[in-house]
Amino acid sequence: MRRSWLGAFAALFVCSWAGNQFTPVLLMYEQVQGYGDATVNAFLGVYVLGLAPALLVAGTLSDRYGRRPVMLVATVCAMAASAVLALGFLGPLPIYVGRLLAGITVGTATSVGTSWLKELSQVPFDRDADAGSGARRASLAFTLGSGVGALVAGSLAQWGPWPEVLPFVVHLVVTAPFLLVVLRTPETVAFGGAPGPWWRGLRVPAAGHRRFTGVVAVVAPWIFVAAALAYGYAPVLLSDQTQGLGVAYATLVTVVALGVAAVVQPAAKRLDAVDSARGLTVAVGLLTVAVACVGLTVTTGGPWWGVGAAVVAGAGMGIGLSSALLEVQRIAGPRHLAGLTGVFYAVAYAGFLTPAVMAAITPPFTTAQLFVALVVLGIVSTGVVLARYRKHLPGA
Repeated sequence: MRRSWLGAFAALFVCSWAGNQFTPVLLMYEQVQGYGDATVNAFLGVYVLGLAPALLVAGTLSDRYGRRPVMLVATVCAMAASAVLALGFLGPLPIYVGRLLAGITVGTATSVGTSWLKELSQVPFDRDADAGSGARRASLAFTLGSGVGALVAGSLAQWGPWPEVLPFVVHLVVTAPFLLVVLRTPETVAFGGAPGPWWRGLRVPAAGHRRFTGVVAVVAPWIFVAAALAYGYAPVLLSDQTQGLGVAYATLVTVVALGVAAVVQPAAKRLDAVDSARGLTVAVGLLTVAVACVGLTVTTGGPWWGVGAAVVAGAGMGIGLSSALLEVQRIAGPRHLAGLTGVFYAVAYAGFLTPAVMAAITPPFTTAQLFVALVVLGIVSTGVVLARYRKHLPGA
């Protein structure tokens, strides 16, 4: 029973793989099928349309019906997303549908899987885990799954046969056995545990906690603003400089960012503090620097700057995600953990819309002007977190 958490870890891993395998192959669709920047950014944006409602609803459903059945649905949805995306050579419709399903997958997995991992990383399931083990394991599963997904899909799209099909078929084959793993992982919520109609659970009182609104929610969007710009937006804008190896370059910066995010988990553990926002302050500072580095990459046309930006973005993402999840766990308590985790990810993933918004308003604004505005906003956010460094602590 001590290793029961591995089942939830594996489920979150393959679901995160499903969500991020698409990112490095964006350039392939642009080059092979001739889609324009607006369509490519729409492929990114439709993901959020599935993600946001899943983040808000899945936690409530898991409180009612249990973590295991909801995560089983997420794993099946991950396979469905890959199956539909494998038909992307037929036109844009399967891509839109596949991305929508991928959003539902990741939204469900991050809210429910994170809570399940937390519950399996404590007594009676794991007597050796410390209080932060669940958050760190969830952050690691998410970043590793996202990184492996990008690495496998991007490599196959650049050098493998059937580049529009094979990456997604591989994920489909890898994920299938994990259905049995999920079924064998212990349940942590009693069936029907939440009384009344399920939609009443959509209300998450902990989301109004001043520590959440004033600190966690300020940092949350920057985690995926930096991610979307570093390995989603920049490779598309640098397609001329990386001609012929655009997919490989997108894969490189994605894997670098997510690899660093996974490696910094021990540092995130040391930075977290129950009496301050030390971890989140370091994270938002790094993420602001990362946005500045991406801006420098795009304006100078230097691909190697993009690799450096990915390193900084990865460090900020890893520390930010782990620190934020630890804050969420302290604020929510066991009763509202799944709901508040979903709210956190919904706020965080709003950052993924940044490239679509920037593309829509360029012109009248230039890309350089927009990056300057983002950096200024990042500095302001860092100042806000510093001003509330020790305020509104849970239980204070």
